[in-house]
Order: sequence, then structure tokens, then C-alpha cells
Amino acid sequence: MMEKTFIMVKPDGVQRQLIGDILSRFERKGLQLAGAKLMRVTEQMAEKHYAEHQGKPFFGELVEFITSGPIFAMVWEGENVIEVTRQLIGKTNPKEALPGTIRGDYGMFVGKNIIHGSDSLESAEREINIFFKNEELVSYQQLMAGWIY
Repeated sequence: MMEKTFIMVKPDGVQRQLIGDILSRFERKGLQLAGAKLMRVTEQMAEKHYAEHQGKPFFGELVEFITSGPIFAMVWEGENVIEVTRQLIGKTNPKEALPGTIRGDYGMFVGKNIIHGSDSLESAEREINIFFKNEELVSYQQLMAGWIY
């Protein structure tokens, strides 16, 4: 099933200049980019994004970290894109992430784990709406789709 997902290269990934490699990994997998932008996350956006963690002891640190520098926000499309991107990203804790995954290759610490990816269709829709306006997303026919699916 064709789905959309939200992917964010966090401030540590941007500062470490990993955007290009991350884009390449998703493109080589055959996923289609629908929107992308370098931006700063406001405190209000961060609180919406991490709403499920409100009240937890680490909530303030999450908000502080995600607003500490620019992020690279993306929307990707593809068959089972949420499951596919979660596999490419790896486990939340980089120490548990397999080599070959983004976090397994680049992450060192759970608090600075390079990248975020939506974990469900509901989360993807909510997160896309926090970071993108509809007119910022582009749908198009990917000519090589027949070679992938």
C-alpha cells in the first residue's frame, strides 16, 4: 500500500553533515521524496511533535535538543514506507541498532540519535501536518516505480 511518512534529520545529523547520505539511502531503496526543507523547529512545534512524551522526565530535554539547531524535514512516499524507513533508520538506541542502519552506522547515544521517522500512519499524518503545508508537498509519477514494485 502506498503511504507517506515523516522523516526528520535532527540537529546532530545536520551538524554532522549527514543529510546527503540519508537522502541517498532512501532514494536507493526506491522511495519517492514528496517534500523537504531545512528549518528551525519552534518550541510550539516541538511540543506538538513530542506530545505523547509530555509529563515524562525527559520531555524538556527533547524539546531543548530539537530546537537547538536546524533540522531537515522530509516527507517520503512508497509501498509500506513507514516499515521500510523504520528498518533503514534502526532501533531508537544506537547501541542496539544494527550496522548498516542509519543509527547503527552514525549514532552513539540515545539522546542524539541522528534521525526521527514516523512509527504509524496516524503519527505520520500528524507529524506531516506539524512540519508541512499541503502546498509544500509534491506528488508525481516516478518513472522507475515499475522497476521497484
